[in-house]
Amino acid sequence: MYELRKVDKKFPGVHALKAVDFTVNRGEIVGLVGENGAGKSTLMKVIYGAYQADGGTVTIDQKVVRFHNPRQAMDHGIGMVFQEQSLIANLSVMENIFLGYEAQFVKSGIINWGAMAKAAKEQLAKVKLDVDPATTTSKLSFVQRQLVELAKVLTLEERVDGDLVVLLDEPTSVLAREEVELLFELVRELTKRASFIFVSHRMEEVLELSDRIYVMKDGEIVDVVEQADADIRAIQHKMVGRDVDTQYYREDQQKPYSEEKLVSCHSVSLGQRYKDISFDLHRGEVLSLVGTEGSGREAILRTIFGLNCPTSGHVEIKGEQISKFNARTSVGKGIGYVPRERKIEGIVSGMSVYENMTLSQMQSYSSAGVLNTAAEKSLAREWIERLGIKTPNEFKDCGGLSGGNQQKVVLAKWRSGGSDIILLDHPTRGLDIGAKEDVYDMVREMSSQGVGILLVADTLEEAIGLSHTIIVIKDGMFCKRFDGKPGGKPSLFDLVHHMI
Repeated sequence: MYELRKVDKKFPGVHALKAVDFTVNRGEIVGLVGENGAGKSTLMKVIYGAYQADGGTVTIDQKVVRFHNPRQAMDHGIGMVFQEQSLIANLSVMENIFLGYEAQFVKSGIINWGAMAKAAKEQLAKVKLDVDPATTTSKLSFVQRQLVELAKVLTLEERVDGDLVVLLDEPTSVLAREEVELLFELVRELTKRASFIFVSHRMEEVLELSDRIYVMKDGEIVDVVEQADADIRAIQHKMVGRDVDTQYYREDQQKPYSEEKLVSCHSVSLGQRYKDISFDLHRGEVLSLVGTEGSGREAILRTIFGLNCPTSGHVEIKGEQISKFNARTSVGKGIGYVPRERKIEGIVSGMSVYENMTLSQMQSYSSAGVLNTAAEKSLAREWIERLGIKTPNEFKDCGGLSGGNQQKVVLAKWRSGGSDIILLDHPTRGLDIGAKEDVYDMVREMSSQGVGILLVADTLEEAIGLSHTIIVIKDGMFCKRFDGKPGGKPSLFDLVHHMI
């Protein structure tokens, strides 16, 4: 039904796609996996029309096509459900579903909102979402917005003669397991009218949903695996070019922490977000806060970084009580924050790699208002090499890097400035297996150098594997503390038992 033949794509200094062959059959779910930077995003954008290939051909039902923009791709039945979600928050659900295609509801310059709402309900029924089409999109949950994205793509059915190809870009990255199962059930039902390309770093989910799996590395397709023959370890080996370390969380590198306290929270509360939280973070310690979504973990990190001001209690940094809660004060005391939304809060897209790395320490690179850009670039080159950041050079727009490399830039920003307290909020979310291992290596290295790390992990296994200490937060309150010495770490059941 859909085929790429010998497709090439080059950017300055990067050969992103190298003679890629890719086929999608009618009613099929095709998985696409690879490390960050392997070329998956570029391939998706070529399919969707956001990029134009430099070589090769694209065929639909054996007819050669060439898309100059996403609109042309949509007119041929190609739709995309974005990881970062493309919905406009302050528009209604129905306005988002028909964005750009409102003309069908306009007569004499006036929109027939009733007709639009009726049509939107028909699209929402396809994805089994029962919400008022007039609801403002920002009021929906993440999974509801994800289904609205899918409903928006399925409007192509009424505009296109042939079948659809729907691209799913990390659709499960922030979904709970029961929400993932609902989405998968829906996708399987929709194969009667559409084919799917499923991109995810969650290998178990790729194997569960996909009929075939394409494995990418360095811009090339290195393997195509049928679901029945798929093996996670073999696929991971193809992705990273080596066996995945059996000591995945580097537990053998975990060293005891010192008694020196870097952060002390004393009965700290923040309205209804969390209450009476007390703990100490020591030099060289990795301390994980675990709990269900909304338990207050992330808000605690943001308080320590000065983005929230507690309503009661107090916080001490290196023995000194904090009186002013703001990011400037926290950075001045050696605190670095790696946020969950790295593309929104972690980096500044449009600024180069070297500018992002020195952003929090401009006073060290300026004199009389003049920046020493040569020193900035020198520092960036040093950390690019030290952390193995995949970028053509230090001038590259940071927004154009893969997620794993953006995360390394954020860590380099804090470590190069001498931060010895690092707050990590879901540092491996959306990263592939190789990039996760790089982050785990950095956590162990920072810990051994005496950095105190406060972690909100992406999974319970990650929290258990990386941490010296685990604190369970339930309904915004301190519930249980576990010691995480190698050989004596708590089990998943131990944590879940206290979380819910």
